Amino acid sequence: MIHFAIVGCGHIAGKHIEAIHRTENAVLAGLCDTNEARLTQLASIWQAPVFTSLSEMLEQLPHLDVVCICTPSGLHADLAIEAAAAGKHLVIEKPLALTLEDTDRIMAAVAKYGVKATVVHPNRYRPAIQHLKAALEHEAFGKLSHISAAVRWNRNQAYYDQAPWRGTRAMDGGVLMNQAIHSLDLLLWLFGPVSETKAFADTRLRNIEAEDTAVAVLKFDSGVLGTVEACTTVYEQNLEETLTVFGEHGYAIIGGRTANWIKDWKCASMTEDDIRQRMDEVEQSPFGIPGHQCIIHDMVQALLEDREPAISLQDGRSAVKLVVDIANQGMQVRS
Repeated sequence: MIHFAIVGCGHIAGKHIEAIHRTENAVLAGLCDTNEARLTQLASIWQAPVFTSLSEMLEQLPHLDVVCICTPSGLHADLAIEAAAAGKHLVIEKPLALTLEDTDRIMAAVAKYGVKATVVHPNRYRPAIQHLKAALEHEAFGKLSHISAAVRWNRNQAYYDQAPWRGTRAMDGGVLMNQAIHSLDLLLWLFGPVSETKAFADTRLRNIEAEDTAVAVLKFDSGVLGTVEACTTVYEQNLEETLTVFGEHGYAIIGGRTANWIKDWKCASMTEDDIRQRMDEVEQSPFGIPGHQCIIHDMVQALLEDREPAISLQDGRSAVKLVVDIANQGMQVRS
């Protein structure tokens, strides 16, 4: 069995715990958080030993194999490095870190101590995205002209006021780092590296340090042009998360409030029946196997097969770099 522990038992930790519980050859061996009331509640549900510090957990549970880092993002680097130094493999929630300096510190520690590590970018495993990835690999849409990613969501002031670290640059980041990084990772995974960025970013409506609104124009190494729009300022509720691809032989729109559905798909190399079958398949199971479960399963298999995880730290760093490029340039242009 592969023994997992969770550090940081807030909302996202529940997805990790469920994923571990549902994955063959994985077992939850420990929980760590500074909030003792939260620990007590989780321990009563999952029957796992609890700790208020990572160092204590590492000392008391030497049989641990993997540590899942689920804390506020600004804490990722120091905790990941401490766990790696103890010889533990890592599953790190997105974003890998809030700065490129911290991402490089994590990567250096992973290399130094010879452990395996992955970053949680679960949207790659959505069925609609998997269909799009396969179509792009087969060049089904021909030469691409441009693409678009939009994250038009709501995070009201009450959301940010729930915890003092939310919306801060040191611990949380803004809409790009915390919400839109999923879409930015997909852009890089689907279309390759970005060579040029032009952007605006601002804090328009929320009382936070980081940006709540950003727009950017991208040029990929391949020559494909792209746009990004991200905000947490949509009135009252999430509106949409959409990824759109345009090519010489067709186009695809993956959307909905979360990008889980094929909203439209036209392709010269596919029959209408082929397209309808694809859309029906996604409609029947738009969420598929949860992305967190896919990532935990992949880590288990990586350890059993002695290979690297599917989502690399370099993938995580590339997403962070794109966020930094957009946010930094956007704020500079604004000022």
